[in-house]
Amino acid sequence: MDISTTRNKPFRVGFLLIDGFALMSYSAAVEPLRAANLLADRELYAVEHLPVVGGQSVASSGAIVKATAHLGERVDFDLLLVVAGGDPMRFFEPRVFQWLRHLSRRGVLIGGVSGGPVILARAGIMDGRRMTVHWEHAPALAEFEPSLLLERNIYVIDRDRLTCAGATAALDMMHALITAHHGADFATRVSDWFVHTEIRPAGWPQRAGPVQRYGTSSPLVLQAIELMENHMADPLALDQIAQLVGLSARQLNRLFRSQLGRSTMGFYRDLRLDMADNLLRQSALGVTEIALASGFANSAHFSDSYRRRFGRAPSAGRRPEGSRAL
Repeated sequence: MDISTTRNKPFRVGFLLIDGFALMSYSAAVEPLRAANLLADRELYAVEHLPVVGGQSVASSGAIVKATAHLGERVDFDLLLVVAGGDPMRFFEPRVFQWLRHLSRRGVLIGGVSGGPVILARAGIMDGRRMTVHWEHAPALAEFEPSLLLERNIYVIDRDRLTCAGATAALDMMHALITAHHGADFATRVSDWFVHTEIRPAGWPQRAGPVQRYGTSSPLVLQAIELMENHMADPLALDQIAQLVGLSARQLNRLFRSQLGRSTMGFYRDLRLDMADNLLRQSALGVTEIALASGFANSAHFSDSYRRRFGRAPSAGRRPEGSRAL
């Protein structure tokens, strides 16, 4: 199955909105469909909104989207998009997971926006399919299910699955969907409607490059950081990093201090602690599991390092459920 269609009747899209979803992610996915209907002067897309429970869904901003359909009703969709924010790793609704598996067996196109792909993965319907998710959720999801074919692109379309990092990336994914349905010229008219004139391809990175993130253009420093990022659970020694970038340990330390104001291993430790802090806020993994995933030999060493870096115990780094949406 692919996302193209040749039929004349409206393409039916359901939005399953998980309370705490980000309004920007939802709007960037639904508004292009509304604009397509407006510009075509006919209903190309029929949209329904589904809450998990009750008669409405509530965004992280407090905005309310009223339900027009409900889980379990005999509503046929061509595409169902799950939009989630906050802490999707903590979402556990067996009824939702069962319904998603039911739609998957029926051959419905299913997608996720921002934290939505986490819900799809937890429902067990992403096996063998490439996918993406917002970069902040990616480490926790990779720890939860290492076998997932997880990419860091802004969106991924793999057969009957559409996944998107959220926010403005949803505009790009919907541009691809509308292009598949109605051609590039019409999709460009829709994008122009939103003054979204630079359409990004699926493989576009989610974040600024390392030069912008770390404030250095030194090729050797960037090479060393890439090695660190690829060895978080199994940290390299200073001599190993230095050898791999072609410097002595002393030269590498001098370069890191001049470029980043920190020693090589001090930077490396903070990088691993930042990842651990993200896992604490985005996953239900235990402190010992997070310590090992971020390259610390035991929870005591991790807790001591974490407290020195953040001024609090790891247990205090847990994010209250629903406190943030992306």
